[in-house]
Amino acid sequence: MILRARAIVTMDGPPIENGAVAIEGNRIIAVGRSEDVAVPAGETVLDLGEVALLPGLINAHCHLDYSMMRNAISRPKSFTAWVQRINALKRSLDNDDYLAAIRRGFAELRKWGTTSVCNIEAFPELMPHLAPSPLRTWWFYEMIDIRHRITSDDVVAGALAFFQHRENSLDSSGLSPHAPYTASLALYQLANTCGDAFAMPLTTHVAESREEFAMFRDAAGPLHDFMSALQRPMGDCGRTTPFAHLWQSGAINGRWLLAHMNELTDDDFALLASVPRDSLPSIVHCPGSLRYFQHTPFPYRRLHDLGVNLCLGTDSLASTRTLSLFEELRSLAKTDPWLTPEQLLRTVTVHPARALRRRGQLGQITPGALADLIALPASGDLATVYEEVIQHDQPIAWTMIDGQVLA
Repeated sequence: MILRARAIVTMDGPPIENGAVAIEGNRIIAVGRSEDVAVPAGETVLDLGEVALLPGLINAHCHLDYSMMRNAISRPKSFTAWVQRINALKRSLDNDDYLAAIRRGFAELRKWGTTSVCNIEAFPELMPHLAPSPLRTWWFYEMIDIRHRITSDDVVAGALAFFQHRENSLDSSGLSPHAPYTASLALYQLANTCGDAFAMPLTTHVAESREEFAMFRDAAGPLHDFMSALQRPMGDCGRTTPFAHLWQSGAINGRWLLAHMNELTDDDFALLASVPRDSLPSIVHCPGSLRYFQHTPFPYRRLHDLGVNLCLGTDSLASTRTLSLFEELRSLAKTDPWLTPEQLLRTVTVHPARALRRRGQLGQITPGALADLIALPASGDLATVYEEVIQHDQPIAWTMIDGQVLA
């Protein structure tokens, strides 16, 4: 198939005016100006018209399980109050509710141009009941071993055995110790071992809230008291920050995707600055969720200047109003207006592809990449095409995933 478009936003060089993309199977085999991309005899040519063709967007942090919870929890007085409220809601739902939520979440992601998603799966028992994923999906098995009735080793072994049964070509698997306040250092270390053995990506929540920060640095606050009441061992509290707790112990390293990282001290930044750039972890910022909780402003510029690979995610509809990455991009543009539109777009294309070790395969239109593409209306002015993409606020009308045009 040959696709033609007014502009090709490759994310692998300057946009191409009046461009074409040649696809064979599920891969891109050529990209360039229309007159330079050969059309073999009998080849299907699809002219998409006055659009910008760009890589499908990658949502680096999402919880599809909670896609029925939009507006279900009013802005809480504290992060701990929200944790308690969502736990109560989860107890009121059954497997059918969660399966419907996942389907709804997939539909909303696709509506807004996401073709790949990193989904944190809290209920792995749902997986055998799910249809093949409609989007390219990394299912990160969420693991918690505070008060767990079985050993950490068994938790990880069960996760691996479970995920090996997913056969859909769009599915991949990963591991996600939930957060330092719910997962032990031993569980993080076991996740590292399994990640190395099976080449699985790893992700976790860390330094999300002031209450998590107070728990670890000061051994105080609502989250500390709540976790103590749950009989979590609290001997690791009152020593250092959540990030330093994980990094200095070797529980996390440069292969991890760290969600949130809102609460960082100068010592945390010094710790990051001491790490070679190619060994830094990737960090996922969720602007809508940060705004909902009124967390400390995300230190984007300081992390950017250190060379951190920064990505965007939506988080869940229990703490944000939409699964649209376009809205997250516009939120980031408001808080960090120094970022160019092209830099913004890299946070949902090139950067998450790098975090997932899929550089050159996802997030770019380049020979050898997977044919995950979206198209949206554009004037054709290459000088403003990135800005037009960022400002897009209508559902995506044309999507291709794995070389297949979605109906």
